[in-house]
Amino acid sequence: MSWLPHVDLPVAEDGNGRFLPIMVAVMVFLASLAMAGALAVENVVDRWNRDVTGTLTIQIMPAEGTPEDSEKRTNARLEQALGLLRAEPAVASAQAIPIARLKTLMEPWLGSADLVADLPMPRLIDVSLRDGVPIDLHSLATRLGDAVPGTTLDDHQLWLSKLVGLAQGLGSLARVVVLLVTLATAVAVVQATRSGLATHRPAIEVLHLIGAQDDYIARQFATRAMLLGLAGGILGLLLALPAIILVGWLSADIEGGFVPKITLTTAHWLLLLCLPMAASAVAMITTRVTVLRALARML
Repeated sequence: MSWLPHVDLPVAEDGNGRFLPIMVAVMVFLASLAMAGALAVENVVDRWNRDVTGTLTIQIMPAEGTPEDSEKRTNARLEQALGLLRAEPAVASAQAIPIARLKTLMEPWLGSADLVADLPMPRLIDVSLRDGVPIDLHSLATRLGDAVPGTTLDDHQLWLSKLVGLAQGLGSLARVVVLLVTLATAVAVVQATRSGLATHRPAIEVLHLIGAQDDYIARQFATRAMLLGLAGGILGLLLALPAIILVGWLSADIEGGFVPKITLTTAHWLLLLCLPMAASAVAMITTRVTVLRALARML
């Protein structure tokens, strides 16, 4: 490998480090996928959290009766609920979601809007709350239910808490995967380093006889491991990037809002780009520690 710096030990001539870049590439590939997945889910939950923080959704069930009578009575309930909400000091705005918008939202589950044109549709009210103004949601829900039968209040906390739990679980799983990948990389580096030490033992003894210090010999192995680890890390990241981009593209291509758009921020991409350097550092440090311990026992 001509791109490696000159060293006094012929470490580039043996095959002990030949498979090190491949092993590091596989490890960085797996770590990149795990980290990207966790970061993407965390990003989605953060977006949802920002979108629903300080908002409520009020649902008014359709009134019974003929379609015309049901629509008239439901609209009356809607106006009554809007009046009650707009009189609430903590409510910044309360807007009824148009029927056309509701039908569009229902299309992924019920099909074309024409198929649900004659079906009684519940009415939804989108409520925005004022920042810093306290509100008793239980009291508001009770008053709405008493004034407008068939009214329910959703503060989004139930499903959001489940999403946050999912994101935290995936984040913990990703950290475990990255830790296991790091440990596996370190073990592979230790084995390769020990094999190299055994191969070059005569040369190491000669270097000691002419006054070479353990730190100098360890640096010979560590420098090569660092460069091999960096090369393998870059290869693993280059293999992982198309897979990450493909998953994002496939999620964006799904219609109907079943799966949110999966994206990574600039900071997330920079974090992924640091993985090859991290793998290189792990290889260098592990090799150096292994060589120093082996030399302490050898001589």
